[in-house]
Amino acid sequence: MSQTSLAAWLERLEACSPEARIELGLARVRRVFQRLDLNLSGIPVITVAGTNGKGSTVAYLEAIFQAAGKRTLAYTSPHLLKFSERIRINQAQASDAAIVRALDTVERCRENEALTYFEHITLAALVLASGTDVDALLLEVGLGGRLDAVNIVDPDVAVLTSIGLDHTEWLGKTRRAIGCEKLGIARSGQPLIVGERRLPKGFCDDLAASGAQVARIGRDFQIRRTATGFRLIRAGGALDLPLPALAGECQLDNAACAVMAFEAITARCPVRSDAIRQGLPAARVPGRQQVIRTDPLVMIDVAHNTAAARQLAATLGPAQGPSVAIFSALNDKRVAAMAKVLDPCFDHWMLIGLTGSRGSTAEELAACLAAVPVTGRVDGLESVAVAVRHALHRCNRNGRVVVFGSFRTVAEAWPELERLG
Repeated sequence: MSQTSLAAWLERLEACSPEARIELGLARVRRVFQRLDLNLSGIPVITVAGTNGKGSTVAYLEAIFQAAGKRTLAYTSPHLLKFSERIRINQAQASDAAIVRALDTVERCRENEALTYFEHITLAALVLASGTDVDALLLEVGLGGRLDAVNIVDPDVAVLTSIGLDHTEWLGKTRRAIGCEKLGIARSGQPLIVGERRLPKGFCDDLAASGAQVARIGRDFQIRRTATGFRLIRAGGALDLPLPALAGECQLDNAACAVMAFEAITARCPVRSDAIRQGLPAARVPGRQQVIRTDPLVMIDVAHNTAAARQLAATLGPAQGPSVAIFSALNDKRVAAMAKVLDPCFDHWMLIGLTGSRGSTAEELAACLAAVPVTGRVDGLESVAVAVRHALHRCNRNGRVVVFGSFRTVAEAWPELERLG
């Protein structure tokens, strides 16, 4: 039995040099994967890529499979509060002991390969999948798709939720270039569900060249709002479904993609539509436009790019009373573009710097907001917890406080919000 705790393992993996933390390419991880000699045959695989919507889509799939009486292993990233959020078996987080054993197994087979943090934990998740009796393996891409570690596993169904300008230093400067990287998860002859409504110019040619069996939202399947939910219209007919529990208009598209992927992977063994109807309202993902309290309104959202900012702005609408943004971001984010989109929603921005090589300081964030410029007051504060206390003191019952900008921002707010009730 391993004598290393999960915390010690993660500290060890985090100690990689910053340059090695992200290193796209499959050669190293594939060699270790082959040495692991895992038995994944017979486990249907759904891989989900996209700028936004990946985690929600996986959560819908988990809930639908569970309602159908099927077991899943879901691997997602990043985590919000606890590392084990990344590996869930039948919606329950894997135990620390099981994760440590899987990490140890990868280490024994690593030999001289210098794996990155994400590569090591991805292989550990696959070790767990190999040793667990599951009916489906759900994989969320970490970055891009074509060269992401999860792409060493051939999916039976691929999902591309959205294409936005994010991680441009790694994936390309245009939406088409980024889309092509994400399209790398598709396999010729296998279903590919596409949830992006506004495809980049020329991307239809890229879809055709992939050889995948493409089902596009707005063309091959459509959704219509109904009095009690929404209707999914596809080749097999119309299916009336309840609204998903997750907030935001984009969640209808994510839910529709999940249903299409579920139906594609269960085509040989159809499942009653009751499972879909039960699953969609049951799905939960912490930190996605999540309302923590209503008096005043307090919402947390891991929105960290322009597309997610637009979705948040559509949900919030213009400020009608005291409206405070508690915001921080990594230094590779388009902060000014996010601020421009969200400017009408807030009359006060509280900015907090993030530590680490990728974190932006409060001063850097303020400079980005000044360049817009935003119309509300802008203050720098020393921590998210202090900002939460100041914001709640400022807002009355008609006010609202929104914590967003990155997973780290939301994670730092969580203990203070729990303490304050």
